[in-house]
Amino acid sequence: MNYSFEYIDIILLAMIAGFIFLRLRGILGKRTGFEGKTPAQFKEVLKNIKVEQSRQPNEKFDDSAKQEFLKGAKIAYETIITDFSDNDNKITTSRSLLNAQIFNQFNEALKQRSARGHYAEITFIGLNSAEIKEHKKIGNILNVTVDFIAEVITCIRDKDKKIVSGDPEKIKKIYDTWVFSRDTTSVNPNWQLVNTLT
Repeated sequence: MNYSFEYIDIILLAMIAGFIFLRLRGILGKRTGFEGKTPAQFKEVLKNIKVEQSRQPNEKFDDSAKQEFLKGAKIAYETIITDFSDNDNKITTSRSLLNAQIFNQFNEALKQRSARGHYAEITFIGLNSAEIKEHKKIGNILNVTVDFIAEVITCIRDKDKKIVSGDPEKIKKIYDTWVFSRDTTSVNPNWQLVNTLT
């Protein structure tokens, strides 16, 4: 008789445990709100929104955009001038800042300088000013012409270290007019030097 009571106790305990388990699962197992997974029907919509946002061009060239452009143009100017003065006979650091035509022109000038046995000593002192002369948009391409006034110490020497041109002790003021360009529909925000008018 005692055995039958033990079986009944076990069954009752099992039923109570099952009841508690079902209650906990009913309460804790419910999903409420967003749990980190995007429903399948929204994944494609979100993907398209992100793509459209990234493709939206910044076509405004207002005062704020001009100021940002000039900051980059000043850095680009110094980078290109310094790179051209290096004596490794090729453009390296400023490659991405030049379009193919200017890149080839600069490299050709470096090759000719090297063929003559000449090398440059150029110290960039600083920019006195950088001003936008004009900007024109042709189709999707925005061209911006900038007048630069800078100070450098420049000297060209031959293979015997004799001075061919310039003065290693004198600061020289230089005036450059460069044209930068970019495709306003491109997600790439970088500008490239496309022409030098000096």
